[in-house]
Amino acid sequence: MDKLFLSIEEFNELLNQWKGQYIKVSKHELEDLDETLMDLENVSYKKNDGTIDDYQSKYTMQLNGDGQIYTDNNQFRPLPQNQYDIPLEEDALYEYDGNQFIISTERGIYKIEITEE
Repeated sequence: MDKLFLSIEEFNELLNQWKGQYIKVSKHELEDLDETLMDLENVSYKKNDGTIDDYQSKYTMQLNGDGQIYTDNNQFRPLPQNQYDIPLEEDALYEYDGNQFIISTERGIYKIEITEE
């Protein structure tokens, strides 16, 4: 399947089909690459009112579930609050190629894919 650009609604509908799956979220922001493994239980969204700086996004997608963050010293630590936040802006791009989702924002690129535990 070729990469397909999606609306946020289409993206949300497809991603919600992955509930109950074990996923890997890779974040590439500036020179930083982070990986998180989690059991996706739910997807929710939050509007961040009253942002006064460019660092806090207008919206946040919350991936909820138990998980682990891969640290710089090659170890895993538990995911705080059983939630992984992805900042979203109105001009974010959402892609899906049949195997993985890619969210591109001004701040970074996020890849979500199903993985083995």
